[in-house]
Amino acid sequence: MSTISPHLVVKNAIDAARWYGEVLGAEEISRLELPGGQVLTIGLRIGDTEVHLADEHPDMGIVSPVTLGGTYMALQVEIDDVDATFERALSAGATQFHPLSDTFYGDRAGQFIDPFGHRWGVFKHIRTVAPEEIAAAAAAMFGG
Repeated sequence: MSTISPHLVVKNAIDAARWYGEVLGAEEISRLELPGGQVLTIGLRIGDTEVHLADEHPDMGIVSPVTLGGTYMALQVEIDDVDATFERALSAGATQFHPLSDTFYGDRAGQFIDPFGHRWGVFKHIRTVAPEEIAAAAAAMFGG
């Protein structure tokens, strides 16, 4: 397991596991279902990282971004074919958050919000940019 392993709460962990498999190539590595069909946890492997999913348990304060009305946090995933992955996500019901583009810091990157309310950034490094050039571009973009 990675040093940090995200644990995502969703409204339907089984559907989410299937979606992450189809869109991000996630492989299911474990599953613990509770009596009555709710999921305590589904372990997924995306690249070299484990991500865990759980169904909501509102009575215990365990709720998803859909219930909360959104999330600021984004999970970043390096993808070889970022264009195909981004299009696959949108075709599978994700909402574009930031369009896919070539960035000033050297990545081809974009962000989407999956149907379960979690924000994902997908990227592929395409060129090396000097730190000074990145800093100047960031300052210009953010008004510094």
